[in-house]
Amino acid sequence: MSEHFPGHAAAEPEFEHEPEGGQEAAHEHEDSAEFIHGEAGEYAVPSASRRGTRVSKRVRKRRRSLAFLIVLIFFAVVVYFAVQTIKPMLGGFTVPDYPGPGITAVKVVVPEGATGRTVATELKTQDVVASEQAFLDALKAANGTGSLQPGTFNMKTQMKAADAVTILMEVSNDKVHYAAVAQNLRINDTLAVLAKSTGIPLAEFAALSKQPGLFELPKQAKNLEGYLAPGEYKFPIELDAKGVLAEMVAATKKSLVDAGVTTPDEQYRILTIASIIEFEGNEANYAKISGAIENRINNPNGETGGRLESDATVAYGLGVKTYNITAEEKADKSNLYNTFANPGLPVGPIGSPGTKAIAAAAHPVANPYYFWVTVNLKTGETLYAATFAQHQVNVAKYVAWCGANPGECK
Repeated sequence: MSEHFPGHAAAEPEFEHEPEGGQEAAHEHEDSAEFIHGEAGEYAVPSASRRGTRVSKRVRKRRRSLAFLIVLIFFAVVVYFAVQTIKPMLGGFTVPDYPGPGITAVKVVVPEGATGRTVATELKTQDVVASEQAFLDALKAANGTGSLQPGTFNMKTQMKAADAVTILMEVSNDKVHYAAVAQNLRINDTLAVLAKSTGIPLAEFAALSKQPGLFELPKQAKNLEGYLAPGEYKFPIELDAKGVLAEMVAATKKSLVDAGVTTPDEQYRILTIASIIEFEGNEANYAKISGAIENRINNPNGETGGRLESDATVAYGLGVKTYNITAEEKADKSNLYNTFANPGLPVGPIGSPGTKAIAAAAHPVANPYYFWVTVNLKTGETLYAATFAQHQVNVAKYVAWCGANPGECK
């Protein structure tokens, strides 16, 4: 600090200090300082606003860093998608594809509503194509992405993707309605499947099903129950409801003729037995159960007194689906499908049986049994008995299994 003497000017400093940033910075310092006057002169003291300025600079620095990070991430994303776009063009990223023509025959099922992606996954799983992408590329090249039709297709393992697409497209070019009708559905369930698959109103199918004469069925038939053959169908798109039902009835009649059953009355009888067989057992037991049924209904003095005594028929007459029939329900003679209270067969089929059940009904295996019970509903294990006493022992095993497997024996 210099001293001032009266009558003399203060000495000039040899160097003038200019704050960093020039005059603007100097002004900034002036604006951000407080001045205190005293006897010895004037002093500058840094103010709070100056400290705030330093904080603001740090905030601006962090903002610049964040902006840089966002730009960097955006750039990385752009680069990634650019690489994915040009990858197929680069030799090092060739999509795997088999040369064909294929090795082992396989069946590929394309379900209703399948997409190109789901079909690609199924083909890759069965080793029909080398990669999903190869199939999708071939499908796109054939303009078939939206043209896949459901159905079962005969293909081979390790096919060229383009060849697999060709097989699918050959069928896809024919406009059809695909319907998968499960084995031994009751008629109302079958008609619902047909309506959903074809888009034809359910009411049309229902009305026609009550007119068996239109389809040349025997006089005993009150509707088409038993005659709507299960299976996978590809109905021409122009086919009406009557045409759809006629095709299914024709399939059933063919199965009956193939089994050696040609007269309408006998066909109706065999269909009734076949429908019961399917509800009572699995394929391995069809023929043996068929023989036991014949023993019951053809021997009025036998163990069951000529009664079939099938829970499945009673449940059908009640309009329910259950294994558990009460004593009161078994005693109800007004139920024409009640084979506990009424001797012989019920008044008609209780579902539409498949070809194997029809063959078993037409050609039963002779045996001494009157009784059978499936004691394991998961494996289909079935036990047979010639006497009611032995049957009760087997029934106890069924009851025990139900107790050990809650909810399985509803």
